[in-house]
Amino acid sequence: MLKAELRKKYTQKRKALSPDEAFLLSGKIFENFIRHFNPQEGEKVHVFIPIPARKEIDTQIFIQYFLKRNIRVYVPKIVGDKLISIEIFEETVFETNSWGISEPVSNEDSGENNFQYVITPLLYCDRKGNRVGYGKGFYDGLFQNISAEAKKIGVNYFDPEEYVDDVWEKDIPVDYLVTPTEVLSFLSGWE
Repeated sequence: MLKAELRKKYTQKRKALSPDEAFLLSGKIFENFIRHFNPQEGEKVHVFIPIPARKEIDTQIFIQYFLKRNIRVYVPKIVGDKLISIEIFEETVFETNSWGISEPVSNEDSGENNFQYVITPLLYCDRKGNRVGYGKGFYDGLFQNISAEAKKIGVNYFDPEEYVDDVWEKDIPVDYLVTPTEVLSFLSGWE
């Protein structure tokens, strides 16, 4: 299917989830992530902050877990037309931007690009790791500038069914997809 069709289909499927269903599925995604990847103290994780109005996966569960275990947490912030990475702490002050995203007040880019994990928002991901997001390309830009060792991990309520037919040259797939039921790898020689 084309990205536009997938974007529409999975936006509708997400909207159909009740708040309780979204919360429960987010918890299962979190459990699968922790069980499979088991991040350790001192490791660096870049993780998006969800947009509640869009029923994105509740990554606040992830963020609280990481902060309590001294796993370094970085979140994205759009400044101008660029996505920067800001390290956050328990005391970080947040504000809601015009898109309804809670983000740090600070505009100070950490300059960090050596993450162990980059937890990536998406509307859909196929069985090749091709992502369908909101179409702005911010994460393709981020992926171009991070360490090759970083694990790019998509999280989604839904398992892949259709393939993305209109993958572009500059589209960068994720390495893994975590759903409520499984963890898929798109890397050869997956453990």
